[in-house]
Amino acid sequence: METTASAKGVALVTGASRGIGRGISEILSQNGIAVCGVGTKPPQAVREYETALKACNKDSFYIQGDISKAEDRETIVRTVYERFGRLDYLINNAGVAPLVRSDILEMTEESMQRLLDINLKGTFFLSQLAAKKMIEERKAGCTDFKMITLITSISAETSSTSRGEYCISKAGLAMVTKLFADRLAQDRINVYELRPGIVETDMTAVVHDKYAALIEGGLLPIKRMGVPADIGKAVLGLTSGLFAYSTGDVIHLDGGFHISRL
Repeated sequence: METTASAKGVALVTGASRGIGRGISEILSQNGIAVCGVGTKPPQAVREYETALKACNKDSFYIQGDISKAEDRETIVRTVYERFGRLDYLINNAGVAPLVRSDILEMTEESMQRLLDINLKGTFFLSQLAAKKMIEERKAGCTDFKMITLITSISAETSSTSRGEYCISKAGLAMVTKLFADRLAQDRINVYELRPGIVETDMTAVVHDKYAALIEGGLLPIKRMGVPADIGKAVLGLTSGLFAYSTGDVIHLDGGFHISRL
């Protein structure tokens, strides 16, 4: 077992090689946290990402894995513990959008199942697995700050009838946050939901112009799209442990979208 991780901790970030996941993993690495970045692409396809990660922190690395598969979830968590002997922060960022946007009256069972398997079920059972290992660390005497964070979306509470399966999966994650926060508080493991709004990523690129026009028209109090670093900075803030007396909280990272306004 290697134990080269810095005292600032070890983070497991899913969906890490692009978009919000990349923003999170790079900022954590830049601030001394060893990151295990997880994605479905083979290592050779994300070599540039892993190189950038290691340039920030030599202990950070990438592992290929599909969180919708039980055997991959086991491998991911086992790999982290084999390398570092610990896991301090699980950042559940992996998620997919529908392959085809369609009205909910036309949504297929296959599309619904795909999103639930990855976005909801995969995240739930990875969190379950990581939580059990963190509890083992507690029983062994570990007193370091531990947390599980779920990256959801404004779609957890905002209707979008052309991608209902995505909204449903994110709404489910909002409840997963509450459930784990409730159950794990006794083990001193804090759980948070980060709820991004319109963030500039490849997932939103296809509707970039539409969102830009809406923002210019007053959709958001903060008149810009978010960027992945906005989410990364929030995650970094949570890893500090300065919010240790809160759990189950929803942190809105949406430019004020959630504010009811006249």
